[in-house]
Amino acid sequence: QLRLVESGGGLVQPGGSLRLSCTSSEFTLAYYAIGWFRQAPGKEREAVSCLSYSGSMTTYTDSVKGRFTGSRDNAKNTVYLQMNSLKPEDTAVYYCARRRTNTCARSNYDNWGQGTQVTVSS
Repeated sequence: QLRLVESGGGLVQPGGSLRLSCTSSEFTLAYYAIGWFRQAPGKEREAVSCLSYSGSMTTYTDSVKGRFTGSRDNAKNTVYLQMNSLKPEDTAVYYCARRRTNTCARSNYDNWGQGTQVTVSS
């Protein structure tokens, strides 16, 4: 199965920022919509946002609107999730996934990454 690889997670204080990266050595991300999801301990996985092939971002989690933004660097075959003004409730494992088409929606994703831990704590 084709793989995505996330990186950029870590421990950050409330109000801090992190930039997550999602890349693959096996397929071209530019042809697909790429979604970001997160799963906090004891909670179900939730859709956070999606970046279409054109770079248009859709945010699915109201609590991150205005704080998280997505972008692409097609030359690096990488999609980014810039997370600003982080809050303790943003603590979760974050995953990226490839959608089966180049437009965004909450479902119909394949090729998930292994996840990267984001911990927001003082």
